[in-house]
Amino acid sequence: MKKSVKIIAGIVVVAALAVIILPRLLRKEPPIEAQPAPNVTVSSPVIGDITLESGLIGTIEASDTVYVLPKTAGDIAEVLVKEGQAVTQGQALCRIDNSKQVDSARIQMDTALVSMQNAQASLNRMQVLYSTGDISAQAFEQTQLQAQSAALQYQAAKLAYDTQVEYGTVTAPISGTIESMNMEAHNTVSQSSQLCVITGEGGKKVTFSVPERIKNHISLGDRIRLEKQGTEYEAVITKMGNMISPASGLFDVEASVDKGDGLATGSTVKLYVVSDEADGAVTIPVDAVYYDGGDAYVYTCEGTTVHKVPVETGIFDSEKIEILSGIDMDDSIIITWTSELYEGAQVNPRTAEEAAAAAESQAQAAGIQDGADSQGAAADSQGAAADSQDAAADGAEAADETETSAQ
Repeated sequence: MKKSVKIIAGIVVVAALAVIILPRLLRKEPPIEAQPAPNVTVSSPVIGDITLESGLIGTIEASDTVYVLPKTAGDIAEVLVKEGQAVTQGQALCRIDNSKQVDSARIQMDTALVSMQNAQASLNRMQVLYSTGDISAQAFEQTQLQAQSAALQYQAAKLAYDTQVEYGTVTAPISGTIESMNMEAHNTVSQSSQLCVITGEGGKKVTFSVPERIKNHISLGDRIRLEKQGTEYEAVITKMGNMISPASGLFDVEASVDKGDGLATGSTVKLYVVSDEADGAVTIPVDAVYYDGGDAYVYTCEGTTVHKVPVETGIFDSEKIEILSGIDMDDSIIITWTSELYEGAQVNPRTAEEAAAAAESQAQAAGIQDGADSQGAAADSQGAAADSQDAAADGAEAADETETSAQ
């Protein structure tokens, strides 16, 4: 009996295992679907120009700026103008008391006048004696020379006197506006004292300094951009220093500002100059270049096969980069990224136009599907509203039946 029970139990176990295992053995594995090749956008290199600009700080100045210094020393006797006043060329600015210099020059002039008169009188006497033969020609010529020398000395003394009188009044060398002034009555000034600064009636200029690297990329006549409080101006480089300034260690540059009357003299502006440029360079989109340990490379597409190509790069801006070597003009450069880019990978290359057309088609298809979904949702809403109306009608009918039964 026990043996029969064991046999029956064994049969049951085998049957259970068969039920579990056989379906797995007989089940067919689904076929492995091949993954489609990723879409990538390709483009050929383009010949173009790349220009890089550097931002600098410049100072606005008047095109004509004159620092007025006195030509003689003394005390300021009278100030005839004030700061901010417009003046004309030759207008008196102040008077300096240089009476001591004037008196000294007058004495020298008077002395020279007496000497000249004495020499002339002596020449007149010698003229009579020479005409009668009482003196030699040599003695007469010597007297003539003395008279001429005395006349020249008088002219020089008179010029010195007139100059001292003229220097007593300081005048404006140009027409313009007095920007700053440092003169008050009774102050003592010397020939090195700055009395005032006059800016001319012309335009404005901007002065700035550049390193040698930037200086090599700019030249006289180049146009630069200026920016002040959101307003842009243009300027033309008119002067470039050939020697490094000892103060800044840079090269000084000046540029004439177009329509810069609204810029205040002495204010600072942001300006942009060319710091580097590449003309007629082989360029590709800057995002198409990748780096591995500092070495640049790009992905190219030959047919549908990807190749990793090392390249040598030059300058670049926000959109394109200069390629110095590594690719040819007929190469197809992959300009979009996918994680499946590697040497030998298979891709589906498309031009930028083809990629744009595909994106537009997908957008249109999505729009049509959205419209269909909207219509379905509207139909569902209408059906739900109809069901609500039917439920309300049934409720009203049930209420009427209840009221009738109650009666």
